[in-house]
Amino acid sequence: MSAATAPEADRFPGAPHPRERQVLVGHGEAEALVRAAWDSGRLPHALLIGGPEGVGKATLAYRIARFVLANGAAPAHSLAIAPDHPAARQVTALSHPDMLVLRRVPGDTGKLPTLIPAEQVRRVRSFFGSTAALGGWRVCIVDTLDEMNAQGANALLKTLEEPPAKSLFLLVSHAPGQLLPTIRSRCRLVTLRALATEDVSAVLADLAEAMPDLDRARLTEAATESGGSVREALSLLSGDGLAIRQATRALLDRMPDIDPKDLHALGERLQGDREGAFESFTSTVEAWVSDHATGRRQRLGLRLARLPEVWEKVRRAAVDADTFNLDRKSFVFRIFASLNEAVRP
Repeated sequence: MSAATAPEADRFPGAPHPRERQVLVGHGEAEALVRAAWDSGRLPHALLIGGPEGVGKATLAYRIARFVLANGAAPAHSLAIAPDHPAARQVTALSHPDMLVLRRVPGDTGKLPTLIPAEQVRRVRSFFGSTAALGGWRVCIVDTLDEMNAQGANALLKTLEEPPAKSLFLLVSHAPGQLLPTIRSRCRLVTLRALATEDVSAVLADLAEAMPDLDRARLTEAATESGGSVREALSLLSGDGLAIRQATRALLDRMPDIDPKDLHALGERLQGDREGAFESFTSTVEAWVSDHATGRRQRLGLRLARLPEVWEKVRRAAVDADTFNLDRKSFVFRIFASLNEAVRP
C-alpha cells in the first residue's frame, strides 16, 4: 500500500486531502507574505504555520511546497502552481523526491499511532544531508508538530539549527505556543485565523462537488456553527454532528451541576461508529475550554485556573479514544469529571 492510498489521519473521511486542494480561501495576506519573502530572496528556512484546526494550515503548507518545488513558476503575487505542472502532480501523489512529509500513518499492524513515530523523524537528517534529487529545493512538511513527542522534536531541532542551503521546513501546529521555545525561535510564525463564515460556506460549496453525500441544505447552518473551521463544519454535517453539538453545549452550560443520567444519554449517542458524532463532541468540549481559558467567554463562579491543563488532556484523550476505539460512554464521564475538577471552587 502506497503512502498516498493508505488511511490518513490528516484527511477528513470522504473529503479531498489538503495536498489535493488547489484553492486556499481566506488567507490571502499569509500567502502574500510568503510570496514577498520569496521574491526578495529572503524566504526563511522554516515556517511555523499555526492556527485553529481546520482553517487551511495544511492546505497552505502543500501550496507553498508546490510553489517552491516548482521554483516559483506561478503568476505574480501568487503561490498558485498549475495542477498539470510536474511538481504539482508529484506533490499530490506524495512522490516528489525532494519532499519529505512527517505525519501519523498506519504501521505494520494497520493501526494509526498516537504520535509521529521516531523513525520518521530520524529520516530528516539523511533527507537534508543528501543532494537534492532534482538539483533545487528540498521541503519537509510536518503535519502536525503537536503530534511529535519531545524526543522527536529534539531530533528535528538538530537540523533546524543548521539547515543546508535551499531547504525549507513547513511545520503545522494547532497550538504553536505550546511547542518547544527552541523550535519556535528558529521559525518564522505564519498565523492563520479562524475563517469568516462566508469563507467556510464558500469552501463547503466547493467541497460539495467532490462530496455528493454532503447535505447542501445544511451548509449555511454548519458554516455558522463551525467557529471558522472547515473541518468542524464537515464534522457537523456528518451524521448526528449538529445534534451532538447542541446536546454537549447544553451540558457544558450547566457545569458543574450535571445529572449523571444526561451524561449516560450523551454517551449512548456516541457509542459505535456514528459518523461525525464523536468528533463533534470532542471539538465542542475543546472550543468551550478554549473560550474560557483564553478569556473569550467566562462564567461567574467558575474557577478556571486548571483549564489549560484540562484542554491538553482532552486533546490527548480524544486521540487515544479515537485511535484505540475506547468506550465512548466512559470517555464522556472521564472528560466531564476532569472539567468538574477544574471548575469547582
